Amino acid sequence: MSILGIHHITMVCSNGQRTVDFYSKLLGLKLVKKTVNFDAVDSYHLYFGDDIGRPGTLLTFFEWPEVPPGQWGIGTTHHLALVVETPEAQLKWKRWLTDHGVPVTGVYDRRYFRSIYFTDPDGLIVEIATRQPGWLADESPEQLGSTVITPPQELTNKGRDEALIAATTWREPVPSIAADMKLNGLHHITAVSSDIFRTTDFYTEALGFDVIKRTVNFDDAPWPHFYYGVGDYSPGTVMTYFGYSRSAMRMGRLGNGLTHHVAFAVKGDESQREWRDKLLSKGIRVTEVVDRKYFKSIYFNDPDGHILEIATAGPGFLVDETPETLGTTLSLPEWLEVQREDIEKILTPIL
Repeated sequence: MSILGIHHITMVCSNGQRTVDFYSKLLGLKLVKKTVNFDAVDSYHLYFGDDIGRPGTLLTFFEWPEVPPGQWGIGTTHHLALVVETPEAQLKWKRWLTDHGVPVTGVYDRRYFRSIYFTDPDGLIVEIATRQPGWLADESPEQLGSTVITPPQELTNKGRDEALIAATTWREPVPSIAADMKLNGLHHITAVSSDIFRTTDFYTEALGFDVIKRTVNFDDAPWPHFYYGVGDYSPGTVMTYFGYSRSAMRMGRLGNGLTHHVAFAVKGDESQREWRDKLLSKGIRVTEVVDRKYFKSIYFNDPDGHILEIATAGPGFLVDETPETLGTTLSLPEWLEVQREDIEKILTPIL
């Protein structure tokens, strides 16, 4: 019944067409499903991922145009990170984005990976992180997560050369998204905690994650930054949390440009039922199993209220479309087909 890694992350956007243009045309992700929010059918639910929408590659968006902007803080996600294979490809991304009018900060050396940051049209913070050098850069496999590691000052906001970092980019214009620039799914997701030790207990004891790194926030030392992972701790299996006290950090507010929930993947229905029983046995409130057509879901909260989900890996997005037609039409579950005409009248077409 082990958690396999991240299944998807769901955000809120204010304009579906603008979100499709940004994530598909500018970032090169595939729109793998255009459907509606099954709990509020007057709004889109858009899924982006790899060629068939495999778990660990999925970014999804509810389109809620009337919702005010969100605010990251305690109980919310701070940012999501996508993985790119090489530092050279990452520099190409910096040049590509800036040449298309998207401001980029970085490249920052995070010791375990290199990072650039930018925001989507609604203000969501997005990171592109390299796969290497990895978690063994400063600890052996046996020591991972056992001690707090303070980063060198030259890697923190107290000592790094911001002017040099800002000036470093790819040497020439990037005419298109090259093969080596492919974004290979999620690297990690970072949320905000009011008690990092309570969060650690929750992830290790309730969800079966391992602590793979205890360090500090390179941009806001000495506040802690802890990393939790499952399996081989590869990209797509890692959650991280910035730790703050409630007196030092605002409370987050759900809205446009912010994450709604994070979903973890399990193999199938039986594993999901076992997880539900386990969470209930630990006094954690969990919903009944909900059929999302492309997977099944249960929902609960972390200690600060952030919405989490455990979703089955299948049946996947090919149950109602072929690989070639994914995301090209409005897909509805069988129980909503009778409402198709009314739903299509409400929604603004997305091309």
